[in-house]
Amino acid sequence: MNEAQVLEFAREAVMTMLMVATPIMLVGLIVGLTVSLFQALTSVQEITLTFVPKILIVFTSLLVLLPFMFSVMQQFMESVTDRIIGIS
Repeated sequence: MNEAQVLEFAREAVMTMLMVATPIMLVGLIVGLTVSLFQALTSVQEITLTFVPKILIVFTSLLVLLPFMFSVMQQFMESVTDRIIGIS
């Protein structure tokens, strides 16, 4: 395995990580901004108001996006096993 193959593998691993993590991070960002905007407009400064909706919505989005995340990780693992087989 030469340097170009290692760099290509690392690039593919990072892209897979971004594809899996980005949707959940975006959902958390949108919910956090919405709750912050709501708190600023209503002057409600309850600490738990920032955490509870975010936890519930992020958990729900994880359940909804799990098939997509699984398929992306499965494709990556298949390419890893193909590379391992190709080395020997």
